[in-house]
Amino acid sequence: MSETIRISEIFGPTIQGEGALIGEPTVFVRTGGCDYRCSWCDTLYAVESRYRYTWKTMTAKQVWDRVSELSCGVPVTVSLSGGNPATQPLQELIDLGKAENYRFALETQASVAKPWFSNLDVLTLSPKPPSSGMNTDWCMVKKCIEAAGENTSTVLKVVVFDDLDYAYAKEVYRRFSAIPFFLQPGNHTPERDDDKSGNSVDIAGVTERLEWLINKVNADQWFDIRVLPQLHVMIWGNLRGV
Repeated sequence: MSETIRISEIFGPTIQGEGALIGEPTVFVRTGGCDYRCSWCDTLYAVESRYRYTWKTMTAKQVWDRVSELSCGVPVTVSLSGGNPATQPLQELIDLGKAENYRFALETQASVAKPWFSNLDVLTLSPKPPSSGMNTDWCMVKKCIEAAGENTSTVLKVVVFDDLDYAYAKEVYRRFSAIPFFLQPGNHTPERDDDKSGNSVDIAGVTERLEWLINKVNADQWFDIRVLPQLHVMIWGNLRGV
């Protein structure tokens, strides 16, 4: 019998709003549950157990049928996100999609390594900086990179809110300088429980943080990385399912 997957939401096609695949047409499969509790998390509805009543328990085949329906059977990139999707049994889902020529990308904080990372097309490891309130297990980050192996394109992405986060990003880069590296300014206005419109984002503030980060990178002549915005936040705010 197939293992079941906790699903928070499945939506798309839309564009990937951040990271190495920014702008790429994508169907999102967001799993429910996470082993972290970041102070600025913008997807608490896929993290905290108080939202578990909104999650669906689905088989890989049920998830795949929905992805195929949304994409009208046309191969597209499937983004596995969360929560922490690495805590879910996703091998069968990946196998079903690969058989139909779909591509799979996954983002995780690098706190759990799975052998099926090697079946992904793109693995984004996003260890969390000091502002998150979480600690980084550097050995586990290395295990995630090793689990992905040579056939998966592995990248690193660090969200930056302040100078301490920026210094942390420099340390991540120092430890794993062979891995393509992305910086992203943090969204300091995540969705609130009492705001269902999804449009509470301070776009001017987000843009200001992006400019601040770009200026720091340029001043340090840190030229072998990429600084990217959360494009979806700039377009849709915190609106879900776009």
